[in-house]
This record gives sequence, C-alpha cells and structure tokens, in this order.
Amino acid sequence: MTTSPATDAPIQLHTDPARVIAVASGKGGVGKTWFSITLAHTLAFAGENVLLFDGDLGLANVDVQLGLNPSRDLVTVLSGDVALEEAVTRYSSGGNVGFDILAGSSGSGALGALSGHDVIPLAKGLRMIASRYDRVIIDLAAGLDPAVTMLAASADKMLTVVTDEPTSLTDAYAFIKVMHRHKPDVPAHVIVNMAENVGSGRRTYESLRKACASFLKIEPPLAAIIPRDPKIKDAIRHQTALLSRHPQTAAAKALGVLASELDSQTT
Repeated sequence: MTTSPATDAPIQLHTDPARVIAVASGKGGVGKTWFSITLAHTLAFAGENVLLFDGDLGLANVDVQLGLNPSRDLVTVLSGDVALEEAVTRYSSGGNVGFDILAGSSGSGALGALSGHDVIPLAKGLRMIASRYDRVIIDLAAGLDPAVTMLAASADKMLTVVTDEPTSLTDAYAFIKVMHRHKPDVPAHVIVNMAENVGSGRRTYESLRKACASFLKIEPPLAAIIPRDPKIKDAIRHQTALLSRHPQTAAAKALGVLASELDSQTT
C-alpha cells in the first residue's frame, strides 16, 4: 500500500468500495473540478487504479487544469473514430503514481448538445470499463440538465460540492432533490469547499442539511470540510495537480482524510 504525501500515513481502503463516484455541484465555480482531480490523485497515491472521467460535457477542463493536450477525447469517441477505452490519457506526477483520464473538449458543441438519451450509451460504456479500475471519478457539469442527471444516476456514490454562497447552497439543494427522486438509495454526501475554518464549514453544511430535512425529509451526510487554501490557485495557475506541487498543504491533507474514510461513510 502506498503512502499519500497529503497524510504521511498509509490510507486504509475498504475491500468493497463504491466503484463509480459522481462529483456534482449544482452551481459552477465551487472548485468541483479541482476537487475531482485531487481526489483521483489521492486515491492513486493510496495504490488504487483510478479513472477520472470529465463529464462536464461542452465545458470540460480537467485536461486544461493538468496541462494536458490529449490526442483523443470524447469528441473522437462520439465521432466513431475510437472506442471509449481507447480515448484514455495517462496523467503521471512522476514515478509510478498517476491516473487515467477520459477528457472532454472545452467549448465542444457536439458534447454540449448531448441530451439525456444521447448520454445513455456513454454511461453504459463507462460502467463497462469501470470494471478495469478500482475507482472511477465522474466530474459532472454544473446544473441539472438531463445529461448531468443521467451520468450521476450511473454512480454508486455521489459527492456534492458546496460553498457558503447562497446560490451554491440553493443549487446544491436542487441537485440533491432531483437525484433523491432518481436514485433514493444513494444519498448525495456533502463536501463543503473553501471553508474559512471548521466552524464555518459546519454552519454551511447545517444550512443545507436543515433545508433537506425540512422539505425532503432526508439528511445528506457530511463527507468533508475542505479549507480555503491559496495553494490551490497556485497549482491551477501552473496547470499542475495539487499533490505534485503542494502535497503538504491544508486542502491536500483534508483530501487525504476523505480518501481514507470514503468507503466507511454510510451510503
């Protein structure tokens, strides 16, 4: 088992993990893509074979944040040029630690215009190649269009990233409401991102929990509180994964704790 640079300790993983994890936000600009990349990287450091799927169809930017220029992506898959598994790009942070990426194409009309029905074969293909990995992370687009909900419904676990902004809270509530109707057996665990401190993070979570309890009669579990960390912007600016550039920073350590507890959380 590999030691994560974010924790300096071996990450103990459950023997029967949720294989496919969807990362949602409801609202854009809450750090969802950075979170997805860092979670994938953290799990890779734990010795897992990980695939990160850029499900932000039409506004994909996983490859941009990592400074990659893949020759094959979802556009080449949809055009019939390559199979889904042939469009995988490897990201390596040095040594043997890395993870696979299925990149989208930013600004692609072909991807952005996909309907929920169009996404069904993509979701099925993703479930098929998921058997080759210990973990598949789906970085979903913001919003609640049918393509987003279809990809989210294909997951075994959902993580909803939220900040203390009122619009983030209302949009996260809307996502949880819709997905509870589509897949009530899988709660959307909450990730509070950009928290000023643990106390403010818990207050943000409580606002969302109380709304869900009052109107939906459910209480989505809190999965993690990620502190506001200037090192994140620095890593994104340099198109480098946080664990490669700042492995011991506060946000990286929080992701390390989340990864170690990912499969012990109630689902």
